Amino acid sequence: MSTWGNLGLQNSASPLMEQLTFFHDHTMLIVIMITILVGYLMGTLFFNTLTHRYLLENQGIEVIWTILPAITLIFIALPSLRLLYLLDEVSDPSITLKTIGHQWYWSYEYSDFINLEFDSYMIPTNELETNGFRLLDVDNRIVLPMNTQIRILVTAADVLHSWTIPALGIKVDGTPGRLNQTSFLINRPGLFYGQCSEICGANHSFMPIVIESVPTNIFIKWISAMSAS
Repeated sequence: MSTWGNLGLQNSASPLMEQLTFFHDHTMLIVIMITILVGYLMGTLFFNTLTHRYLLENQGIEVIWTILPAITLIFIALPSLRLLYLLDEVSDPSITLKTIGHQWYWSYEYSDFINLEFDSYMIPTNELETNGFRLLDVDNRIVLPMNTQIRILVTAADVLHSWTIPALGIKVDGTPGRLNQTSFLINRPGLFYGQCSEICGANHSFMPIVIESVPTNIFIKWISAMSAS
C-alpha cells in the first residue's frame, strides 16, 4: 500500500507487477541518459562561441541522429511488447472471481465451487477500528489463495468503473454489458488495497478494494465457512 513518503511504485506482490517494475526502471534509465546527453549538448551550445565549418547540412550528422533514436525506440518497444503479451495471458486458471461495479460499491461472485456472492462497501470513518485505514477498509474483503492462478472477470451494472490493485499490476475496466478478464498470481500473503480508477459519479472515491491473500488451506476453510452460512 502507498504511504505519504512513497514516490515510486508500490512493492510488487505478483510476477506481473515485478515485470512492470523492471520495465519502468529500464525505461527511466534510458530517459535519464537521453536527458543528460541533451542537457550537456545544450549547455555546450550556450557557452561555445565557436562554429564548425562543415557542420551545417552535414549528412553524416543527420543519419546519426535518425538512427540513434530508432535504436533507442527498439530497446523500449521490444520489452514493452513482451510485457503486453504476458499481461494478456489467461492460462488454465484455478479460480475465477467475478467482480461487478456499482454506484458506489463492488459485488463479488465465487462461482467455481458454490454460488457465493457478497457486496463490499467502504467502512465509514466513524465506524473504523483503531488500526483501520481511512477510505480504504471494507466490510467484506476478497479472500484469495496465494501461489494460485486466478482469473478475474470484471463488469459493471450501471456506469464505467475500473477495478485496480496497484501492488498486483492490475487495472481492468468494468463496462456495462461486457465482461473483461485478466489473470494474476499473488506470490505472498498480505492485504492489498486498491480503488476504482474510473470517475463514476459523486462517490467515486469511496468504493475501495481489499484483497486478503492467504495460504490455500486457510482459503478452503474460509470458503467452507461462507458456504455453510
